[in-house]
Amino acid sequence: MFRRIVQSLIVIAVTTAILASTGPAWAAPPEPSPTARLSAIIANIQGWIVGMLVGVATLFVTYGGARRMSSNGDPTEIEKANSIIRNGLIGYALAFLAPILLALVQGWIKV
Repeated sequence: MFRRIVQSLIVIAVTTAILASTGPAWAAPPEPSPTARLSAIIANIQGWIVGMLVGVATLFVTYGGARRMSSNGDPTEIEKANSIIRNGLIGYALAFLAPILLALVQGWIKV
């Protein structure tokens, strides 16, 4: 009788140890939907476009400033430099508005 109790306790202890050492069974993560992947692609493209717009706008403003400094007071050169700087500022405005415009378009196409 004592032997059966010891055997039962050993079986219970081994079973408990095996069950306690295993982790929970997790399901594989679901595949992202095609619209989620499209949203990620659009977000990446948006980042690139904004970065390029800011870079080009910075080049325009820098070139316009250098041209204005080297104009030596010539009114036509100052006007050309101001035009270049204005174009650079328009580029900054487009870079600032690009995410807003993209959000509007995504709302229209329901992405």
